[in-house]
Amino acid sequence: MADSEISTTVPFVTRRELLTGTAVATAMMPLQHGAMATAALAGSGAFDPALSLWHEWKAAYHHTATLCRKQQGLETQLVSTIGFPQVGVSLPGEGFTISISSRGDIQKYFGDHPAYAEFRSQIETDLAAHKERWDAEDKRIGYSAAKRAERAAACREQELIEALLATPATTLAGIAAKLDAVLHEGQTSEDCTEFPWPELRSVKHDLVRIGQALQPCVFMPEAECKGPYPRRCREGLHVPS
Repeated sequence: MADSEISTTVPFVTRRELLTGTAVATAMMPLQHGAMATAALAGSGAFDPALSLWHEWKAAYHHTATLCRKQQGLETQLVSTIGFPQVGVSLPGEGFTISISSRGDIQKYFGDHPAYAEFRSQIETDLAAHKERWDAEDKRIGYSAAKRAERAAACREQELIEALLATPATTLAGIAAKLDAVLHEGQTSEDCTEFPWPELRSVKHDLVRIGQALQPCVFMPEAECKGPYPRRCREGLHVPS
C-alpha cells in the first residue's frame, strides 16, 4: 500500500518552545549607542547574511504551504472517492460495528480461534480489495507523490530557518527578518494572543518603523508584506496504514 500517514513535518510543541526562546533572545539583543552604530544597524547597503537567508526561508515557506494544500486536497479527494482503507465489521453477538484497517486489528479482535477462521479470511479479502482500490486511485491522482514532495519541502524549510536563527544579523532589517520568521513559524495564528507573540509582533513593528525612519529606501521585511503569510498545514486526516 502507498504510504498514507499524514503527519506534521516537525514536532510543533517542541519547535514552538525553541522558537520562543530564540525570539526572546533576538528581541532583547543589546543595541550599541551612537550615531555610527545606529547607521550600521539601519543598513548601509552592506550584505546581511541573515536577511539573505530570510529571503530563501520565505520562498521555502510559501512553497511548503502550497504543497501542503495540494496534498490535503488530494487526500480529501481520495477519501471521498474510495473511503479510508478499512472495512466495517459487525462483531458477532455484540451489536455494534468496528473498523478494521490492518492484520493487527484482525488479530486483536479475533485472535487465532478456529471458530473465526472463515470470518477472518473474509475480512482479510475485503480489506485487501479496499486497499488495492485505494492504492490504484492514489497512484492515479498522485497523492503519495504529493505528500513526499511536501515532506521534502518542509525539511528544506526547517534547514533554512535553523540556519537563519543561527546567523547573526548585521542590520535592523536582518533582526526584523529573524523575528518575522520566528513569528510565522511559531505562533498558531496571525493574531495569536498567547505570550510572547503579541509582544514580539510589537518589537518587530518597532524595528521596522525605526529602520524605515532612518533609511526610508532600505528594504524592511514587513514593508513588502501585503497580507498574512499562508498558514502551513499543521494537521491532516489520519489515514490508517
